[in-house]
Amino acid sequence: MKKWVKKMFVGLGILLVIILLANFGLNIWLKTQLPKYIKNNTDYKVSYKNMEVDLLSGNILATKISVNSKNPQNINVIGLQGTIDTLKISRFGIYDALFNKQISSSDLLLSKPNLNVILAKPADDKTGKKRNPVNFENIRINDGNISVFRHTKQKFISVQNLYLYVENLQLTEESVEDKLPVVFDKYDIKGKNFFIRPDDVYALRINSIKTSDGQMSIDNFQLVPVLDFDQFKKYYPKKNKLFQFVIKKMEFKDVVLKKNKVSLGNASFYDPNLLVYTTSAVPVKLKKPSDFELNLENIQLNNATVQIMKPNGTKLMYAKDLNVDVSQLKFDKETRAEIIPVGYKDFKVSGKDVLFSNHQDFTFGSFNLTPKKGEIKSISIVPNGTTPEKTSMNLVADYIGFTINKWDFVDKKMNLDVKDILLSHIKGKITAGTAKVKPIKKPNLDGIQFPILIRKVVLQNSDITYEKNNQPLSFSDLNATINDIQLLSKKDNSGIEAKIKKYVLSTKNFAYKTQFYNMTAGLLKLDQNNIKVTDFAMKPRVSRAQFIRMIPVERDLYDITANQITANGSWDLFSDQKLINTSNVTIQNADANIFRSKIPKDDPKEKPLYSRMLRSIKIPMVVNHLNLKDSKLVYEEDTPESAGPGKLTFGNFNMNVTNLNSAKMKGKPTKVDIKINCSFMNMAPLSVNWGFDVADQGDNFTISGRTTNLPATGINPFIRPYLHVTATGTIQEMLFNFKGNPKGLNGKFNLKHKDLKVAILDKENKEKKGFLTAIANLLVKSDSGKLPEDVDVEDVERDPTKSFFNLFWKGIEQGLKKTLIGINIDKAKKTADKAKTTVKNVKEDVKDMKTSARQIGQAMKKNHVESQQKDKDQEKKGFLKGIFKKKEKPETE
Repeated sequence: MKKWVKKMFVGLGILLVIILLANFGLNIWLKTQLPKYIKNNTDYKVSYKNMEVDLLSGNILATKISVNSKNPQNINVIGLQGTIDTLKISRFGIYDALFNKQISSSDLLLSKPNLNVILAKPADDKTGKKRNPVNFENIRINDGNISVFRHTKQKFISVQNLYLYVENLQLTEESVEDKLPVVFDKYDIKGKNFFIRPDDVYALRINSIKTSDGQMSIDNFQLVPVLDFDQFKKYYPKKNKLFQFVIKKMEFKDVVLKKNKVSLGNASFYDPNLLVYTTSAVPVKLKKPSDFELNLENIQLNNATVQIMKPNGTKLMYAKDLNVDVSQLKFDKETRAEIIPVGYKDFKVSGKDVLFSNHQDFTFGSFNLTPKKGEIKSISIVPNGTTPEKTSMNLVADYIGFTINKWDFVDKKMNLDVKDILLSHIKGKITAGTAKVKPIKKPNLDGIQFPILIRKVVLQNSDITYEKNNQPLSFSDLNATINDIQLLSKKDNSGIEAKIKKYVLSTKNFAYKTQFYNMTAGLLKLDQNNIKVTDFAMKPRVSRAQFIRMIPVERDLYDITANQITANGSWDLFSDQKLINTSNVTIQNADANIFRSKIPKDDPKEKPLYSRMLRSIKIPMVVNHLNLKDSKLVYEEDTPESAGPGKLTFGNFNMNVTNLNSAKMKGKPTKVDIKINCSFMNMAPLSVNWGFDVADQGDNFTISGRTTNLPATGINPFIRPYLHVTATGTIQEMLFNFKGNPKGLNGKFNLKHKDLKVAILDKENKEKKGFLTAIANLLVKSDSGKLPEDVDVEDVERDPTKSFFNLFWKGIEQGLKKTLIGINIDKAKKTADKAKTTVKNVKEDVKDMKTSARQIGQAMKKNHVESQQKDKDQEKKGFLKGIFKKKEKPETE
């Protein structure tokens, strides 16, 4: 053997002996001097029954250890107190422990530890000083009872019968300051009676935790407040929610805790119960957004219960039997910036007995929801208080369902494409609120990608009533289908408008109740091109006497029926660009009664002509042809002096209106032509042609007409109660042709009549006043001749507070006066004055009354004949004015 080899073996042997002696000496020193050294050079007092140290490997084995902090009041270092049955440390960093005062090891085994750990006070961020950390790469605990306290001595974590294996555990004071006090790579855990106190409001309790093959099971998880609700509101007035969360059992695997990130895989929660108390406090916005991140690969909630309470202790939201299945749920920096702050790949949510309550209670028997479709069954919506200023609903529905083609978020904007929505068997009432509409602030629509598409909406077999200002609008057996809805942002960004391509709506027993009327229809059916209404009726709810007492000024009372109303064309009543472009509107077999009483005060408001009224319609409107067929119109008028209402009847009424418009549709004519053919008083044909131009700002109009072979007795139902006059004879032909504007009218009038006589009655319409009747018949032309000349109707002044028909009647009235009387106005007036004087003389001398009356008659007849020849075309005023107007009380009575 060579010398250098021999020397090497000798050297190695000597080194081995030295190491053995050093190791032997170190173990003797550890047994006798280490506790004293630890006491003098560290913050702890340690004792043990036996300790063995391998100087080369750094392995330490100790038994029956007792450890205590030398100064429990020192909050700058981790405090320790308790016992450990067996301690085994692999690759202990002796140099760092002696010189850097840093405890580190690759592996730590604690058998039956019974320890209280007090965490050091977190490092001061301003100074940047770090505490002495404890760093173990791997830790194993067998049957341990451990309690961890904060530096304030408040219990932070405790556990009993703990069996734990953790790889790369990191527990430093910096991690305590974060949301996650510990982080690790892999784990295996089993224990009982876990307790965690994350803050001053909540405590977390778990009965037991165990893992097997990477699967963790947690029994009876409880996150409970340590304060009652009143204490919470008192001590935390700026916080607006208090939570209580109980889960009977939790199962999951692949737990990853890294810094501020929690990841779980295949997590299942059984019978979770979430209770949330809310306060009236306004949520405080965080100055710095949380960096907390949550990734849940597959999450299931089974048979969950959620309950959210209002500040007054009543339920805001409640749901039970909730089942949730979410895949790839994610909450991080990216999702926080989106409208919905969580991301997911897919989800399924279902539940029963759902309640949501604001000023109404919304309850759902059950619901199911996925990203592609949803359905709600057994819906009920009822008011839960007296809030008349808000719109309220009292509804039930069997089913609401929808399917979605696309729902996602791109560049922080929601993109929504709904395939269809189905609403079935909705029954009940919607009542509009009484609050005044406040100016609506422009909504923030930055988070929506327009257009929002809704391909189809279907409403089936519903009975709905909408009521506003005590005026209910009811739809029975309502069915509707709406296709291709586009929700768009308005051009001024003031809100959302809807464009609808196709729709069909039908309802039976339609009804609308107002203060004075019940409006009904047997069938109402409409789509974007057609409207059909059958059995329409507009019936008064009050009697005529009640109506007169209820209205402050003159107003018409209508009683209308129509067998059928149809319309075809196109119209858009939903978008901001509303329009009506109708080819034909036809009203069949209408029966209309119009009653007006002159007992209430006149309405002082200006009555615009029809051209101006049409021009005031704000949207483009054209009705090419409006036809009223085979109908009846009755007008009745009552005055304080009349004995019952006067009546005008227009039977077999047919009307055609061409080009009814609002003068707002480009390229369309604006002139309106109206043709009327009917039977006046059901005795004589009457035709009328009426025209005006809606675009004419001067509101000029023309109206002409003709009636023939009208027995004078036919007008008695109107003039008898109204004027206390009856007539006999025949109106063989009456022609009129007028032109006018808002100031008045002019034109021509022609009347051909035969054997025309009048009788003046008393106020009760029973007795004929022979004297006045004789005078009237002396002045009235009984026959017009074969070819009567036209008379000029001139300067008929319009009362702007009266209707168009009042002006029209004034024109007819002047024509009648000129035709039937035809006397010089001044002479007629003088004749009337002479008659009055003579009557006074008769009163003075009763004996000469008959002679005077006979003289008056002869004088008036003579004057009448003279006046008829000289002043045929002048208008008559004075004594016989009452024949054509309201009957005045004669001065002779």
